[in-house]
Amino acid sequence: MKSETFEEKLEASKKVLNQLMNPEITLEESLKLYETGLAQIKEAQKMIEEAKVKIETIEKNSTKS
Repeated sequence: MKSETFEEKLEASKKVLNQLMNPEITLEESLKLYETGLAQIKEAQKMIEEAKVKIETIEKNSTKS
C-alpha cells in the first residue's frame, strides 16, 4: 500500500473542508468528516516535524565538515 505524500494529505484535508461547508450534510456526516480531516492534518504535521529533524541533522553534519 502506497503512503500518501504531504501534498496528497493537504489536498485531502481541503476536500474534507469543502464537504464540511455543505449545509445539507448531517451532524453524523460532519463528525466523520471532521475526524477524517483532523487525522489527515495530524499526519501532515508529523511529516513536517520529521522533515525538520532531517534538515537539522543534515545542517549539523554539514557544519562538522
